[in-house]
Amino acid sequence: MDALIPLIAMVVMLTTAVMYFGDGSSSGPNQIALLFAAGVAIIIGLKNGHQWAGIEKAIIKGISISLGAVLILLAVGSLIGTWLLSGTVPTLIYYGLEILNPQWFYVATCAICGLVAMSIGSSWTTAATIGVALLAVSNGLGLDSAITAGAIISGAYFGDKISPLSETTNLAPAVAGTELFKHIRYMLWTTLPSITTALVLFMILGFSAEVKQNTDGTLQLNQLMQEHFNISVFNLIPLVILLVLAIKKMPAFLAVSIGAISGAVWAVLFQQDFIMSLAGSGVDAVTANIKVVWTAFFDGVSVSTGNENLDSLLSRGGMSGMLNTVWLIICALTFGAVLEHLGLLRKLMDSILKGVNSVGGLITSTVGTCIATNIVTADQYMAIVMPGRMYKEEYERRELDPVVLSRTLEDAGTITSPLIPWNTCGAYMYGVLAVNPLDYVFYCFFNLINPVLAVIYAYMGFKIKKLVKAV
Repeated sequence: MDALIPLIAMVVMLTTAVMYFGDGSSSGPNQIALLFAAGVAIIIGLKNGHQWAGIEKAIIKGISISLGAVLILLAVGSLIGTWLLSGTVPTLIYYGLEILNPQWFYVATCAICGLVAMSIGSSWTTAATIGVALLAVSNGLGLDSAITAGAIISGAYFGDKISPLSETTNLAPAVAGTELFKHIRYMLWTTLPSITTALVLFMILGFSAEVKQNTDGTLQLNQLMQEHFNISVFNLIPLVILLVLAIKKMPAFLAVSIGAISGAVWAVLFQQDFIMSLAGSGVDAVTANIKVVWTAFFDGVSVSTGNENLDSLLSRGGMSGMLNTVWLIICALTFGAVLEHLGLLRKLMDSILKGVNSVGGLITSTVGTCIATNIVTADQYMAIVMPGRMYKEEYERRELDPVVLSRTLEDAGTITSPLIPWNTCGAYMYGVLAVNPLDYVFYCFFNLINPVLAVIYAYMGFKIKKLVKAV
């Protein structure tokens, strides 16, 4: 009962937060709910004879595991800001929209959203901007909006999941205790087959649909981007630099920081007109470049094109944009650290793992726990942090490499969040796409296939990496 009370308190308070604040609950209400739930656990700990000094030390230790991810997240914020300023992200979107074809619409939608999400590291922003535009084009073509929404979400979450710029992709390895790029490379074994299968299914659905040519929406977006940015393949060089550094296995913080700096250099070289427009009239070129580029690092870019969707897509970034996520991570890890220190997580784990004798059963239990956490806590971050903290010790005991846990957390925790209507992700997708999750859930092929594939791999023993002990 002691172990259950803090979880019950957390579920009640998070549910209340979502009820009253909707998809804005992750911008403060969820953090307060987590801290209050941690307070409930602390009271139980004190009742059971634990000392505050030990609890405080455990909280500090628990939070410390995320500090590497926090540094990366701040660097990612700067990178997004400079890549928007340099035209790297607009160029990716521009060329992505150029490949649209009515018969290939569903598969192209999935691919474009994947490309954009991978470049900016945000499934939410991708769905709310380019996703909204693609959904409008879909309606003009007379295509099924539920299938289109499924393609948008499938692509957005695939791109988000393998992007080193993504918050959840940074969070999962931090919780599991592994390295970011190692985590991403290991995820490819489940994500690539899943997205390939999804693309084939979208292609089949696309060729069986009757369409009429109408790409006014995408043409307008591309025209506006050409008016504000110097669109060129040279703008993609910062992306190439980051990919090369990742392949060379440079530490994530250094790689992302260099990527951000390269974006700033490219902005000065290729986007002078855009920089001067952001600086305003009466500002000399030197001052404009210093102030605008400097601002892109800490506060991102704010673009005014006259198109609300495009403005939303291109106005973001900066370290300040990551502070809310950092706040949420600290609060979630505080709650998890208290439960772990007081032995409450161990008590719950003993009950869950009773009868689980195989690695396949362990990974399946992790998948189930992630999905259940998404359902009861309505938050994808909790679906990563809580199961990660709960299962980390058991994975170590069974001599499994931490990347097995980090991959499983993403295969089930990140991926399934938009499929649940009352989850903040599901509520958000419904709000921006105006398609009920109960309608699009059957077409989110990537999100449905990935956790199933993780379980199949587990029981087959395929790509389940064992921990290599130092000699």
